[in-house]
Amino acid sequence: MPGCFKKTLFALASLISFVSSLLIVVAMGTPKWMTGKILCKTGADLVNATDPELVKFIGEIYYGLFRGGKIRQCGLGGRHSKFTIFPHMVKKLNTGLHVMIILFLCVAVFFSLVSFGFCILNAIKVPYRAIKGPAGICLWNFLAGGFVVLAVTSFMAAVKLHHLTERIANFRENVFQFIILEERFEDCFWLCVASATTHAVNLLLMAITQIHFPKIKTKPEEANVTAEDIMY
Repeated sequence: MPGCFKKTLFALASLISFVSSLLIVVAMGTPKWMTGKILCKTGADLVNATDPELVKFIGEIYYGLFRGGKIRQCGLGGRHSKFTIFPHMVKKLNTGLHVMIILFLCVAVFFSLVSFGFCILNAIKVPYRAIKGPAGICLWNFLAGGFVVLAVTSFMAAVKLHHLTERIANFRENVFQFIILEERFEDCFWLCVASATTHAVNLLLMAITQIHFPKIKTKPEEANVTAEDIMY
C-alpha cells in the first residue's frame, strides 16, 4: 500500500485530471470562445459616415466551436441573429482545421479520464511498475496537455491566419460586407489554457511522488543498569 503522503498526492492528481476534463467539456459546449466588434462597411459607405456616425454601424459577434450569434448594425438599428457552425457554415470555413480542433479536445478529454483512473488506482494500491505506475500517469497527462495545446494553437491559427471571425461575420451576407474592428479571446478559450496548465501541475505532482524522503528513526533508549539492579 502507498504511504499516506503519496496517497494524498495521487488523490489530488486524480481530482486535477477530472477537473481538466470537465473544463474542456464546458468550454466545448459554450458559444463564447471569441467575441468582437464588426463594422457594416457597406452601410457606412452608402451614407459616407464619419467617425461620430460610425457607432450606428458597429455591431457585435460571438461564437464557439458549434454555435454563436451576432448583432448587425447597418444604420437601421440592431438586428440579432444566431447561427450554428454545423452543418452549413463549416463549408465556408477551413473545415479540416475546425474539425481537428474538436478532435484534439475530444482526445484530450479521453486521456484526462485515463489519467484520472490511473491516479485512483495508484492511490488505492501500488500497481505494477511502468505504464500502470507514475510513469504511465505522466504519459497520459503529457498526451492530454499536448492535445489541448494543439487545439488552442489551431484555434488561434484559424482566427489570426484564416480570418475565422470575418468569415463567420460575412456568412450568407449577400448585400452587406462586414469588417472586423476588434477580437477578444473569451473565458471558454482560457478554460482550455487552464486545462493544459492542470496537466503540467500533475506532472509536477508525479515528480514529487518519486522523491524518496529519509525516514526519521528514533534512537533506542539505553538501559541504565545500576548495582542495585544486578543484586536483584
